[in-house]
Amino acid sequence: MIAIKNATLVMKDHLIPEAVLLMEDGVICDFGEMRTFAIPEGCQVIDAEGQFVGPGLIDIHTHAGGGCWFYENPEKAATFNLEHGTTTVLTTLYFDQKEDALVEQAKKIQAAMKTPGGKNIAGFYMEAPYMNPKFGASRENNPWAGPICKERYQPIIDQLGNDAKVWVVAPERENILQFVLDAKKVNPSVRFSVGHSEASPQQIEALMPYGLCIGTHHTNATGDLPKYPECRGVCVDETVNYNREIFAEMICDSRGIHVDPYMQRLIRKIKGEDRLVLISDACVFPGPIPEGYDGVTDLCFDFEGEIAGSKLTLNVACRNMMKHTGASIVDVFRYASTNPANAVGFTDRGLIAKGMRADLLICDYQMNVKKVIFKGEVQ
Repeated sequence: MIAIKNATLVMKDHLIPEAVLLMEDGVICDFGEMRTFAIPEGCQVIDAEGQFVGPGLIDIHTHAGGGCWFYENPEKAATFNLEHGTTTVLTTLYFDQKEDALVEQAKKIQAAMKTPGGKNIAGFYMEAPYMNPKFGASRENNPWAGPICKERYQPIIDQLGNDAKVWVVAPERENILQFVLDAKKVNPSVRFSVGHSEASPQQIEALMPYGLCIGTHHTNATGDLPKYPECRGVCVDETVNYNREIFAEMICDSRGIHVDPYMQRLIRKIKGEDRLVLISDACVFPGPIPEGYDGVTDLCFDFEGEIAGSKLTLNVACRNMMKHTGASIVDVFRYASTNPANAVGFTDRGLIAKGMRADLLICDYQMNVKKVIFKGEVQ
């Protein structure tokens, strides 16, 4: 048994200062205030020195880590994320690859999931294949702009199997429902996300009964449907805001470029505390920094000079969220652990509670990582 003492526990909606947490066999078995809680004899004791102890971070949408794509070196990318407090990661593959390449990339990552270096990889968030070809980085290299074709996509679905936790789709694509149904045949619990899309509310809501419950990098790479020249129409962002059931992902960079700080505060007000999900969307696109972005260090750009994901880790995204919106440390742990777990259906992590997996992050008030614990073991 391992005890963490002198901890400020970050719960779902409050703090427990001067606390103790016990873990054994990889799960949380008890916790409470030090003044009323006796540490069992023989425990290995970790002194948190008053720092915050929250649930390990869960990044459901990231392509990279440590300067490399997950499909290039999954163990390196996974370890880098773990060192920054991300105890669960969904690796994201992108639509700029053909079917054979996506299958091979998936195989490499699936093999890494069985190794110590890839132990925090929990599956895939597929930002491929069928999104709107008008949107997204590297879209000039999109081999999926033509008709939806079962012969092309089925090998990818079959290879991923239950490891596919989320498929991003553009609901306006013709015959997209057939793809959705085929994906659900292989993994009935899979989630869908609307992304890189200009779908109408009706097109998006038509897929919600099949498991569409996430909005991919909310307010980024989405279109507009103007009804009249004089007024703004409604499209993806409005639909995600309106529907309580849909979780809104947000990339929170240091300057609020992906999502303006005022928009971040508005989204938080609309979606509430339990439908907002922070992601890193980390990439390694090597494009040059375009004019007007001098000094920006946490964004990626493609060769067309367009924003192409971030260089964030999730703990830094949490710090930025606190800065831009006034969110508390309790709030950002919810956005970066509890809510993503709920969005993709992980029921054994994302909270400090008895019986939950002992994935924990010890950090200061600015989310600087002091220690990471994965399944009860200090990393």
